[in-house]
Amino acid sequence: MKNHTACETCQLNPISDLKQWGTNLGNSTYTIALAGNPNTGKSSIFNALTGLKQHTGNWPGKTVTRAEGSYSHKGDKFKIIDLPGTYSLLSTSEDEEVARDFILFGQPDVTVIVVDASRLLRNFSLVLQILEISNKAVLCLNLMDEARRHRIAIDVRTLSKDLGIPVIATSARTKEGLSDLLAAIHQVADGSFLPTKTTSFQLTKQTGTAVATIAKDLHALDTKLTPINWLVMRLIEDDKHIIDALQKGQLSSAIDRENLTPILHRATAYQFKLGNNYRNELVEAIYAKASKLVKDHVSTDSSSYSFRLDRSIDHIVTH
Repeated sequence: MKNHTACETCQLNPISDLKQWGTNLGNSTYTIALAGNPNTGKSSIFNALTGLKQHTGNWPGKTVTRAEGSYSHKGDKFKIIDLPGTYSLLSTSEDEEVARDFILFGQPDVTVIVVDASRLLRNFSLVLQILEISNKAVLCLNLMDEARRHRIAIDVRTLSKDLGIPVIATSARTKEGLSDLLAAIHQVADGSFLPTKTTSFQLTKQTGTAVATIAKDLHALDTKLTPINWLVMRLIEDDKHIIDALQKGQLSSAIDRENLTPILHRATAYQFKLGNNYRNELVEAIYAKASKLVKDHVSTDSSSYSFRLDRSIDHIVTH
């Protein structure tokens, strides 16, 4: 993989028509969500694009910090929302709820998922969960300088093909890859790049049957409802926030409390039938897909990666 750091940081070569607008958020053409695990350099990406040093406030009604800024690129203005760093969207912590709700209800034009390129197994769990909600996304493999230090090589092109979204290698500290990142965000936002819908992870037969059955029921109420499989997975876990949103018609005007009730009864029946196996199988399915992505697209000749891989496995299992 080529290192473009020298040319991209050269004062004679501005980064692909980037103009940093800081906190000037007015008249934005597109809204970008910035998601990722903690400690992936997400704030550095935010700062590099907006020219800010994390201008923060709080999300309405929450104690969670909210950071937003803007930039323009090739004539279009982008508002960028830095979501709370989180490892998962499956539980109900305040951070995870804020990140999940913005991707689902805020419907950003693009979600940029920032990952640590040297710890991909740990990071892919969140990537796969986000792609279940929206594939209007760009995967930003940040900290590539750290990955190279550990002699980790990533086949960016085949990973992009596998996920169905643009994958860009960056190092925000040195501005490596930022021009490519800007271009990818723009192409997904304006529709010149059409993400390919792929299966994020494969559920077991029992869990897959439950999800498919309830998805069919929801689909009968609204054929355009999305992301239908992810919504079903949340219904089976009795996610009160998602249930409330569906009952109030926030995700579909064709769905209300009355016609959703029998579907909720079936979801509850599956919840009792599957028991604790449901969550375990879901986590295992995500982990299996994450492991396959690493196996297929990451190579190294460094023993230090084995240590980092083990640490990533421990982290996924315990979270």
